[in-house]
Amino acid sequence: MVKRQVKSANFSRKDKPVETSESTLVRLNKFIANAGVCSRRDADKLISQGQITINGEKAQELGVKVKPTDVVKYNGKILIPEKPVYILLNKPKDFITTLDDPEGRRTVMELINRKEGERIYPVGRLDRKTTGILLLTNDGDLAKKLSHPSSEVKKLYEVVLDKPISEEDFIRLESGVTLEDGFAKPDEMAIVSEDKRSIGVQIHMGRNRIVRRMFEAIGYEVIRLDRVMYADLTKKDLSRGKWRYLSEKELIKLKYLK
Repeated sequence: MVKRQVKSANFSRKDKPVETSESTLVRLNKFIANAGVCSRRDADKLISQGQITINGEKAQELGVKVKPTDVVKYNGKILIPEKPVYILLNKPKDFITTLDDPEGRRTVMELINRKEGERIYPVGRLDRKTTGILLLTNDGDLAKKLSHPSSEVKKLYEVVLDKPISEEDFIRLESGVTLEDGFAKPDEMAIVSEDKRSIGVQIHMGRNRIVRRMFEAIGYEVIRLDRVMYADLTKKDLSRGKWRYLSEKELIKLKYLK
């Protein structure tokens, strides 16, 4: 009788077949949003339009889920999901709120130390002369939520005028003014200096240069404009031109903002 030696199998981790569990699957629209392309809602549109492929095949089913090994492409480029990044910047004057500028002007992106390949973008805009709180992220869902008018995100500005504001004009602006793009009314206003040139203005409208234009409508020029609060985020302990990551507490408040 010949005895055969039985060798125990010695599979390394890489030799074992990769099992795909439900927990490793990700909805395609979330995958696209995490790759920094757009929000989930807009991702659904891209899927419906046949602009997304999975392993070379067009994806048209909105609820489809993808595996970690799937190759997802948009416009021929492979999408790689990114870890969500949330940055708060205290914007200085003379920086524009864009990713790049064809005219060569300085942008807020120059102030952020990004990791290689990390893609983030500003949520909303502050004009070149305006300073203060600015949020940057690669979370398309959150960016769209905060930018949508229905969210009514509150913003608090400190406004410095070229001359003291009269009581009559204060009441007039407090009641609202009609601009070229419609009626505009602050949520709250307060005079914060003895010379009556510094005004605190809270507003939830997101229209272009809305605060400057409201004061221009009643005959005042805004000399300095600083956003001191955005969606309950403040620039406390954040000096001009500096940035930091959001705390977990701040992020939770933003995500559950109504």
